[in-house]
Amino acid sequence: MRQTLHLTDAHYGQVKLMHWSGFHFKQTPQQGMEIVRVEVVEPVGRRREFQVLWLAYVGEAMPELDSIWVLYLRRFALEHWYRFAKQRLFWTQPQFSSTQASERWSTLMPLLSWQLWFAREECVDAPLPWQSAQDKLAPGRVATAFASILAAIGTPTQAPKRRGKSPGRAVGDKPAPRPQYPTVKKRAARRKKTEEIPELPQEIVA
Repeated sequence: MRQTLHLTDAHYGQVKLMHWSGFHFKQTPQQGMEIVRVEVVEPVGRRREFQVLWLAYVGEAMPELDSIWVLYLRRFALEHWYRFAKQRLFWTQPQFSSTQASERWSTLMPLLSWQLWFAREECVDAPLPWQSAQDKLAPGRVATAFASILAAIGTPTQAPKRRGKSPGRAVGDKPAPRPQYPTVKKRAARRKKTEEIPELPQEIVA
């Protein structure tokens, strides 16, 4: 089935959308696929021509045709957030022993990002000696100066007690070993080519 849609975008201009359904990949004929072609016919305020954008959608319910191409353009912000979560929020740094703990830790990443976003107005910039001061703080700079907010807010918990002398583990108590999981390989290892040794003539063998 083919569908064509013309719309006007304030940023790009006249946009032509073409949608095909009922396709699938060669290796997975049971999985349906939607194909969308995005073409900027008359750009606004730009002399250069936009290249035609081809999109393939695989999922349960496809978004509306007039919004799916705009959602694809948001991938740049998502990619920057993934880099920030891995490098600054240490998303992939901990090594948990269970899948549930890993999922809970991943759930905290968006919450931490929103916390830094809401604190950008209350944060006082604390640049490092080699950094210049900024008026609009990026999430990384907010994370650097976030300790001052935590010190001003305080914590509702009680002060930690002195540990004293720990009795240690009971005699004969052996903790269970940490569970081990098989290594996930992205691709199969290539087999090394073995050179075939040619057979010697019977005269030489004799």
